[in-house]
Amino acid sequence: MAAQGRGWMFLFFCFCFVWETVSGKTTHNDTEPVPVVIWHGMGDSCCNPLSMGFIKKLVEQEIPGIYVLSLEIGNSIAEDIENSFFMNVNDQVELVCNILSKDKKLQNGYNAMGFSQGGQFLRAVAQRCPSPAMLKLITFGGQHQGVYGLPRCPGETSQICNLIRKLLNVGAYSSPIQDQLDKWFGFYKVGQAKDTYSLQESVLYQEDRLGLKTMDKAGKLQFLTVNGDHLQFSEKWFITNIIPHLK
Repeated sequence: MAAQGRGWMFLFFCFCFVWETVSGKTTHNDTEPVPVVIWHGMGDSCCNPLSMGFIKKLVEQEIPGIYVLSLEIGNSIAEDIENSFFMNVNDQVELVCNILSKDKKLQNGYNAMGFSQGGQFLRAVAQRCPSPAMLKLITFGGQHQGVYGLPRCPGETSQICNLIRKLLNVGAYSSPIQDQLDKWFGFYKVGQAKDTYSLQESVLYQEDRLGLKTMDKAGKLQFLTVNGDHLQFSEKWFITNIIPHLK
């Protein structure tokens, strides 16, 4: 990170994808900011001052009086980091659902921001745990169609890269592998690893399997991009492009 949306959801795929999860009306006091829940990515923690800790403080600085919960999966920072690699995802989602359901400050609804794999995990929270209501989901660099091969492996024709991909497929994926690291639900066309198609061209979208087509037609999806590596963006970019959706 650079310091350097059961009803409807507003879904941000930021490289960032925002979706509106609840069409509904909540009972929030209009004078109080909607709370925000943050879920970090793999190898990170709730409170790293250079990542989620920085984002939490930035949101609190830009929206005075807001309640921000940065999720800690475990009883310590070390456990949080370890669990991001090794804890069963379903167990993590169940744990978070319990945390959210018991937090009195979230009972009238909340907005959510997921970073990297935290974006996928919050999608599961939105689907499985409708109470309290997630009003908006913003995902940053989420691997919504999975990860293809080894990121940064040099050369499309490298035999080493191809071998690594095959080993990953055997170890991590069943035969109908989903072949692209893509933040906007894009995908590689079948049988090769060069040409891609967009979310709107996908069967997932055209058959509206996740409701993304319906949401898109209703103006409930937004797609944002920023130059940089995975999860790299400036403080200025975040304030300009993300903070308005949290107010």
